[in-house]
Amino acid sequence: MSHPYQVAVIGLGAMGMGAALSCLRAGLQTHGIDLAPAARERLAAAGAASVGANAHAIADRLDAVLLLVVNAAQVRRILLGEEGLARRLRPGTAVMISATIASEEAKAIAAELEAQDLLVLDAPVSGGAVKAEAGEMVVMASGARAAFERLQPVLDAVAGRVFVIGEQPGQGSTVKIIHQLLAGVHIAVAAEAMALASRAGVPLDLMYEVVTQAAGNSWMFENRMPRVISGDYSPRSAVDIFVKDLNLVADTARALNFPLPLANAALNQFLSASNAGHGLEDDSAVIKAYAGIQLPGDAQ
Repeated sequence: MSHPYQVAVIGLGAMGMGAALSCLRAGLQTHGIDLAPAARERLAAAGAASVGANAHAIADRLDAVLLLVVNAAQVRRILLGEEGLARRLRPGTAVMISATIASEEAKAIAAELEAQDLLVLDAPVSGGAVKAEAGEMVVMASGARAAFERLQPVLDAVAGRVFVIGEQPGQGSTVKIIHQLLAGVHIAVAAEAMALASRAGVPLDLMYEVVTQAAGNSWMFENRMPRVISGDYSPRSAVDIFVKDLNLVADTARALNFPLPLANAALNQFLSASNAGHGLEDDSAVIKAYAGIQLPGDAQ
């Protein structure tokens, strides 16, 4: 390629910032797009080619766009809304959609983008902020071979492992939604166990030490429960994200006429925490759905 590979990372939250820093580290000309000035400033200080609240000014020079936003409505607004980016991109530009969205939405958005001569990868990601910053995200990708090829420099930069789910957009999103069933249930049950420990008078740091050395441990327990122990619920991923994701799980199962008793129980716990005013706190704040327990950080 005669010019440096240029990628715009749209959405500089925990995962998007990590992905953008990984692209920079890999030598890609990286543009950071976010509405939050602090996020833009952080990426600019790290050496971004440009930062902005939208990608309109740089659209015609991009090879790829990576979206790490929250939901399908944001993906649609950014790409296909009145001020949408899609019509400003050169034909053949690759768009990697890494939001967790319904499979049908992924298919529909991909079809609209492909009609504008863009290459689309339905490519949800997992691994948390630490793996994102290390360039070791797990990517569950589906789309045409040409989209994979065009996005190879980005995939090499951000992913520790790329799973090729299939050739049709939507297939990657289905796998991510099933993964989120496990992620949401694991967080909810980790919180339930720690809530019970609190009620039983077991020190939470002791309970954490035991579980993380024993067979009941999970990645989510190990990653999320230190936030409960420290009383720090500043959001890395919010309660309302799992309300959204577990609703996608429930919708997927309903369409398949398939019962999911554990996922639905977890969804109700996240709904309870959100309803109690904790929706924008870290997803570990699902523990606050339990009444009558004393947690670290609570007013005495």
